[in-house]
Amino acid sequence: MTAPLTADAHEYGLVGDGVADDRPALQKLVDALGDATAADGRPRTVRVPAGRYAIRDQPVLWRSGVSLVGAGRGATCFELSNPGAPTRPVPLAWFTTAQHGAGRDRHIADVTFAHFEIDGLRVETEEYEVLAKGLGLQYVLRGRFTDLYIHDTAATGFGCDFLQDTVVEGVLTERCGRQDPGEAMGGAGIGIGVGGWGPVERLAVTDCTARGNGTNGIFLELQQDDWVPPRGIRITACHTEDNRYGISDWGADGLVVTGCTMLGNHVAGFDVSAQGTTSVGGRGGIVTGCVIDANPGDGIALGNTPGPYGFHGNRVSNNGRYGYWEHNLAGGDQEPATDIVLESNDIHDNALDGIRVDAPLHEPAFFGNRIRGNGRRAAPATRGGGEGVHCGSLSLTDQRADWLPGGHRGKELTVGGPGETEVTAVVVDNTATELTLAPVRPGADTAWPDGTPGPGTAYRLPDCPTPRTGLTAAAAVTHPYVHGNRVRDDGHPRTQIHAVWIAPEATWTGGRVSGNDFSGNASASTRFDSAPSGGRWRDNAG
Repeated sequence: MTAPLTADAHEYGLVGDGVADDRPALQKLVDALGDATAADGRPRTVRVPAGRYAIRDQPVLWRSGVSLVGAGRGATCFELSNPGAPTRPVPLAWFTTAQHGAGRDRHIADVTFAHFEIDGLRVETEEYEVLAKGLGLQYVLRGRFTDLYIHDTAATGFGCDFLQDTVVEGVLTERCGRQDPGEAMGGAGIGIGVGGWGPVERLAVTDCTARGNGTNGIFLELQQDDWVPPRGIRITACHTEDNRYGISDWGADGLVVTGCTMLGNHVAGFDVSAQGTTSVGGRGGIVTGCVIDANPGDGIALGNTPGPYGFHGNRVSNNGRYGYWEHNLAGGDQEPATDIVLESNDIHDNALDGIRVDAPLHEPAFFGNRIRGNGRRAAPATRGGGEGVHCGSLSLTDQRADWLPGGHRGKELTVGGPGETEVTAVVVDNTATELTLAPVRPGADTAWPDGTPGPGTAYRLPDCPTPRTGLTAAAAVTHPYVHGNRVRDDGHPRTQIHAVWIAPEATWTGGRVSGNDFSGNASASTRFDSAPSGGRWRDNAG
């Protein structure tokens, strides 16, 4: 066939009526254009008019130099399904190392995927299959992925790895990772494997939205533990909401995250840890100008990293556990993290401590932060049931209650009386009479696994923890620099008990703590269950 530079899909056999299987015609067209590009070096484009294009039982093996451009989200839709191949994943386009020998010298180059939708709802594998993605390409050079809507895939929606000189922009992923139980690999909205091109991968992820996906909203994952974590990756102006994790760095070096929002993510808004396949955390990253708010778990969770890492000018607020949590997961790097910097952040109204250190830190710097009104999980234990108690899909109301607003934030609610099956849900926030609950899993529209409990159901909530502080050290902290922070209760009674607590299991050695405002906390400015050793504590108010 003659291979034009731009081919109209309808002219080459694609129907787009949602009934006919358009995969064979699309594969034939991609092969023809790929052959032509290999012959003359001129990239080609498939233009796909509005319609619903069925891709059944097999993915389309993609070719270098072939772009796919639709008529817009909601206009051009590729509907993936596997009714005749229940064990086979069906991404729209794939080209991988394991299946096709992809590599630095055998890559996909000069491709654009733009202006269409991928519907993965009809792909159902007998067991969870990590390759059941929307897009599954590896080793892409000079790629552009723009204005895509990918939803309801069994595994990751946008699952492309090793992207060099590539831009991912305006990609919306919703309810991807549908078959992922939450702990398996993949299952993200946007999941990008890194390290295949060596120490530098020039990649920009910008203006993307990831909502209700099974694991991560957006994550980067080092794919081989003997590879050098790559530099050169930026995530800017993105929004992540109602995922297990919002944005995760599982193995990059110098990741730049700027101007992003991370809201309502179940475990953490931003995560650095050993969660990835290689158990390698990110290092050298910078997170700046972000809003990390109302995540049922932690705002920022950071661990398994040698450091450095910097957080500058972020709002970290209303989260269900800690604002910032330093920790190490088993199986990952356990050495002290060096040169962790928290500067000019507003860390407020989190349920537990504003900053909690449960893993060793060496030469951290906390300066210019406003750490106020944390420890909001201050309400005592309570229970109820009977008249006035009513459950909604994401709420429980007790008209006779008089709870401290925000006082149950992050607690686990238990519902069910004697002889009944008990169920639990996580409290996102509360008023005097109503608990707002997190969905039972990302993308769900209810907090209840087996239907909404009936009127009058019995419930209980646990007691509040003590103490609750602005900054807690519960591990080894050596040579810290803590200066110019405002660490105070800020007018919320019964919340932040202390500005600084050095717990019994901690050691605090050397460093400088000066010029801070520790006044106005509910009990006392400091509590030392383990005395600091050496260093200078001076000129601190309170």
